[in-house]
Amino acid sequence: MSLVNQLIAATLAVMLGLASGTIYIVSDSSKRMLTNQLESHALDTATHLGLYLAPYIASRDAATVEATVNAIFDSGFYQRIDVVTANGDMLFSKSTAPVIGNTVPEWFVNLVQLTPPAMTREVTYNWTKSGSIFVQGHPGYAYQAYWRVAQETLLWFLFLALLSTLAIALLLRVILRPLKGVEAQAIALTRKQYIEQPRIPKTRELRRVVEAMNQMVRQVHQMFEEQSQNIEELRRQAYRDDLTGLPNPRATRAQLGERLDYRRDFGPCALLYIHIDKLQDLNQALGAQKTDNFIRLLAEKLGETGTRAGDHVIGRLSGADFTLLLERPAPDQLQRIATGLLTSIDQNYQQLCQSETHTEAPLFIGIALGNDETGAAQLQSNAQLAIEKAMQDHKRIHYFQAAGDPQPIDESWHAHVSAAIDQQQIFLQAQPVIARDETKLHREVFARILNRDNSPCSAGDFISVVRELGLMTDMDRAVVNHALDYLQRNPSAASLAINLSNESATDASFCQWLLERLATLPAPDRLCIELNESSVLNNLADIEGLRTALRQLGCRFGVDNFGVHPSGFGYLYKLQPDYIKIDGSLLHDIDSDAQDQFFVSSLVSVAHSLDIAAYAERVERTSQLTQLLRLKIDATQGFLHGTPAPLR
Repeated sequence: MSLVNQLIAATLAVMLGLASGTIYIVSDSSKRMLTNQLESHALDTATHLGLYLAPYIASRDAATVEATVNAIFDSGFYQRIDVVTANGDMLFSKSTAPVIGNTVPEWFVNLVQLTPPAMTREVTYNWTKSGSIFVQGHPGYAYQAYWRVAQETLLWFLFLALLSTLAIALLLRVILRPLKGVEAQAIALTRKQYIEQPRIPKTRELRRVVEAMNQMVRQVHQMFEEQSQNIEELRRQAYRDDLTGLPNPRATRAQLGERLDYRRDFGPCALLYIHIDKLQDLNQALGAQKTDNFIRLLAEKLGETGTRAGDHVIGRLSGADFTLLLERPAPDQLQRIATGLLTSIDQNYQQLCQSETHTEAPLFIGIALGNDETGAAQLQSNAQLAIEKAMQDHKRIHYFQAAGDPQPIDESWHAHVSAAIDQQQIFLQAQPVIARDETKLHREVFARILNRDNSPCSAGDFISVVRELGLMTDMDRAVVNHALDYLQRNPSAASLAINLSNESATDASFCQWLLERLATLPAPDRLCIELNESSVLNNLADIEGLRTALRQLGCRFGVDNFGVHPSGFGYLYKLQPDYIKIDGSLLHDIDSDAQDQFFVSSLVSVAHSLDIAAYAERVERTSQLTQLLRLKIDATQGFLHGTPAPLR
């Protein structure tokens, strides 16, 4: 029972006690008053009869006495009247049984004992006592009057009690309204949501409670912010280049390996390797500050180029070397990207040198092409060879050429992919996510299509084509349909997780369709929706609405590739996903690198402080699993638990 209801109940209990006492007092007073009235009435009757019957009693005229008494007795107010002579002889007596009648309930008569008073009056005639008259009133009148008073009192009490209850309830709810806000704050705090009450009550005790709760919320929020900032600083030190803010060599190689060696979802790609020639000489010529500004400028231009191109990986490989991995554009477009990058940097370099003539920055760009079969190490090696060749030939841009280099995708492949997506001719593979207790939490599904030889091809072979054709939403729609059909056909199968693209997550019509489709499931909680962390951070407002709708349906929601985006973790307490999946690039050396272990442990701690589960992907070795379990990871996914298998 709520505090308000308890206070109302307590107040009513006190009121009931007070009202009961009041009713008892009023009833007892009414009872005495009725008794006094009956006594006075009996005395008056005896007096009047005595005055009237005195000569008849003296003459022992029984007939007249009887007629007079009968006339009075028939009024119904008397139970007994006796007329006695001076010698004690009964001249006339009349009585009736004390029957109350049907107007008063029998239980009330049994409950309330009313004894009507009896009065005796001596009768004198010619100054001589001639006899006496005994009059006893009938209790019927008293019971009827008492019953009527009791009914009226009870009705008024019920009416006033109801009115008082409503008034007290309203008053208490108004007075204690701040406690409702405190309750909402406490519930929100358990969900790691930090809300404060803007209105401070005037009641001293309530004001103190609200102010204390607001202060606690601020302190907890501050603790979370400080924790996030500490982890951000740790990530910056471990994975970010201090000068440019780009991923450092270690993080860059890890991300290239994650995308090209493990996930293989990048598809046909182009790796731009940018080298600053004779950096030490440049430092001496321009000075340390201008050289640093030039390096920052180069990093900024690379970032802008990558953002315009779409999905990309960027980083600093050494003091003089940078890399930018792009989804492979058309050859002429790739040439324009490289040339435009050099032109833009040359202009800024000329300003740094304060030269009035055109001055070229000491930059060389080596370009190597690859696909999902090209490993990260091979692609970097090819790009480095292109740089060396560019420097030898004094050409600022050089393409690596080798036998078997990826050829441009022909139009027939575009048509094949388009037809497969349009006709929803895809099939799903699934990989399990295993909890700490070795139970299967769910399986993540991966979309596959058949190539023109009817052999399955990986996502890297067709995802870039799907994105280029603007069919990502259509493909996600097909994946959702296949997954839901599977769940309906297999009610006892494990839950499935679907990773939606950024295009689908920000498409209002797709999200509406998805929610309507999920509502048809008997058990929507058997489906998990995952989004890449970059997609979440780039469209946080839209994703929050989708997350809320999924929660109402009972669907789980997760953030994939967590921990590599530079924007931090502040969004977590607003979004409140059910789980995060730590990016595989952070876990490759988790079994041997203390820095990785500390950083991942911090990520797990942040998630757990918000009641969010933390999963790890790309787990390939038992030593990785052992270390992750030691760091209190909640579940793991990777080749250690099995490769993706067809979903049947």
